Amino acid sequence: MNKLLLMLSLALIISFVLMSLCMTISKKTIMDQEKMSPFECGFDPNSSSRMPFSLQFFLMAVLFLIFDIEIVIILPMIITFKYSYMTTWIITIMMFMVVLILGLYHEWNNGVLEWAT
Repeated sequence: MNKLLLMLSLALIISFVLMSLCMTISKKTIMDQEKMSPFECGFDPNSSSRMPFSLQFFLMAVLFLIFDIEIVIILPMIITFKYSYMTTWIITIMMFMVVLILGLYHEWNNGVLEWAT
């Protein structure tokens, strides 16, 4: 119990020291309006420095990432097919597919898959 308490207090002290060290190192000076404005060769910028971002593109990219990661999870399940019991393997695959289909149905209902609106 003493070792656990010692390790916990040591971890808290180290993290506090690191956080305070990072805060002192990264102290920023007060920026005025000229320093915060975008700079284009000494001239005022022609257009906004921030481009508008398509939220639909972002949601589609997140959806692609989710399904890409799920494929990475499914591939080892195929390899473990011959080493596991048939019923537990089928139940695991079915539960995984139900979660996938429910997630896709939720995305469809929220209109994320509708590109042109």
